[in-house]
Parts: sequence; structure tokens; C-alpha cells
Amino acid sequence: MTPPIPPKGVFVPSPTFFLPPEYGPPEYGTSETHGQLHVDISAQTSHSVFLARSGITGLVLLGSTGEAIHLSRSERIALVSGVREGLDKAGFPNYPIMAGVLTNGIHETLEWLEDYATAGADWGLVLVPGYFGAGATQEGIVAYFREVEKRSKLGLLVYNYPGVTNGVVVQPETYRQLAAFENVVGVKMSHGNVSHHVQVALDPEIDHEKFRVYSGFGQQLGPIVLFGAAGVIDGMAAFYPRTVVRLMELVGKEELTKETRQEIQRLQYVVSKAEEFVVRYGIFGIKEAVLRVTGRGNPAEGRPPLLGRLPDDDWEKGRKLFLGDIQKVEQFLKDG
Repeated sequence: MTPPIPPKGVFVPSPTFFLPPEYGPPEYGTSETHGQLHVDISAQTSHSVFLARSGITGLVLLGSTGEAIHLSRSERIALVSGVREGLDKAGFPNYPIMAGVLTNGIHETLEWLEDYATAGADWGLVLVPGYFGAGATQEGIVAYFREVEKRSKLGLLVYNYPGVTNGVVVQPETYRQLAAFENVVGVKMSHGNVSHHVQVALDPEIDHEKFRVYSGFGQQLGPIVLFGAAGVIDGMAAFYPRTVVRLMELVGKEELTKETRQEIQRLQYVVSKAEEFVVRYGIFGIKEAVLRVTGRGNPAEGRPPLLGRLPDDDWEKGRKLFLGDIQKVEQFLKDG
């Protein structure tokens, strides 16, 4: 059966929320946390509904920002199924959900994908296996995805994030082979090589109605979508979603007037500037901003080694340097 193709647009790689130490009833997931905090599915659902209502196209749960590697199998299942149920109840049935697969072995990768299919995810975002770094050849990557995709119950997106895979980069010509697999429906490139995005998005040997290209960085949205990419999977949109959505809407227009181009340039500037906050402060910055801007979560509640909050001085410095312009645009868009 041909898998569904993910829609064009803006996806958000959501952080995972944890309950304070005094909470942790069984309905929030497994009780086998080994002294760690329980997953807060209520906060996760609330944030997911907030994003859906803000125009975000879909979610990525349990990716790198979502700390999938810090959760147990039962917790991952409970989180995906809980968010799916919560979105359905909030009036967002069939809302697009990708779920991150952050392991290297084929057997375990298929186990994660089967769990996600049962829990209600639509696609698996499968990390390129890079534990052995330089040993992960292009041929080896193709062989890995060949074995996974022909056994997977979900359509797959290739997740190329060199920062967590010992620098492994999938080359543009390799995507021709990956895109030809029936169950491989796209890629998320979490690296700064815009040329790779554009080459793959425009490659005439790839069926772009079947294989979608996304960047992991909102600062690349305009440059890549104008040249065929499907959109972004952007962490900053977790707290300022409307601005990124508006930029995507404008860039995706068939015809661009002078006024539209000017607005695209203005919005890309404020988005790119705001993305510097994420570049500087990483996952701690994303979690801090989600709390400060949306009122959801508590960055102080985490799992080792990601403990503690962004210091107040760093928040104020980052907010003043990078977030002032986008905050104004976001409020304007919210007010209509």
C-alpha cells in the first residue's frame, strides 16, 4: 500500500514536557521511571493544540528536541497515543504527526515504527545511523533504509542531523536512491547546507509529489521553499508559530507581487533573527521560550543530563537581541 505523503508547510519538533517531582500518576505513562520525572501528557497535548490552532501544519513528537532517547518504550507509546487522542478531542482529527526514531539497529528501528503506527502517528522520522561515523558509508545508509522501509508499517522520512550522528551527511545523489523506495516519503535536513536542500528539491530524477524536502531550520525557509522544498520542521515555531506560518504561506504562493516579496523579506529577516536564539541556547532555550511565551511546561523539570533552566540573564539577553521583532509580528498576527 502506498503510504500517505506529508503535506507541505511548517511542522514543529515539540519538546517533551515532564511533571514536577510530586506528580506522576500511572496514566501519565510507565511507573518504571527509575527515579526520573514522569512525562506530562496533559501539557504535551495542550501545547500541541496550541500549535494546531496557530496554523502549524503538523507535529514531530519525540525527535531530538523531544528527547526520545531519554524515554522508555512504554512512555513513547503513551505520549504519541495521548497527544493523538487529545487532538481528536480538541477538534483536530487526523492532524499530521511524525514521530522520531533515534536508534541505529534495524530490528529496534522497526520496533519503534510499529509502536508509533499503533499509537497513531502518520510517519516515522528515522535518524540516519551514524554511531560509527565515517564507517557509515552512503552505500550503507541506502542498505539500512532499504531494509527498514520494506518492513515498516509507516512511511519514513530520512532524518539527516550530522550534529548527533558523528558528522554523517547524506549526499544529494544518495537521495535519488532513497526517494525511489516506496515507503520513503521525504527528508529532514538538519544542517546548514542550503545547496543540498535545493539540489534534492529540484532533482529531475526524483518524484517530488512523492518525496518531500524539509529543513530543520526556519532561517532557511524562504531560500529553500522558493526552490522546490516542502517546508520546515522548525523548533523556534514551538513558541512563535504564526510568524513562521505566515512566511510559509507567502513563499508558497504561485505568483509573487512586489508587495508580497517585500513582506517575505521582512518576515524572513525577523524569523532568521529569532532563530539565532535557538542556535545560541539550543534545547534549553526552546524549552525556556515555550514556558515564557506560551506558559506551558517547566524547563527545570527534565531528565539527566538535560537539567536546569536557562538563567534569567541569558533569557533577557537573548530576548533583547533576537526576539523583540518577532514578538511584535506574532502579536500582530494573533490580533488579526
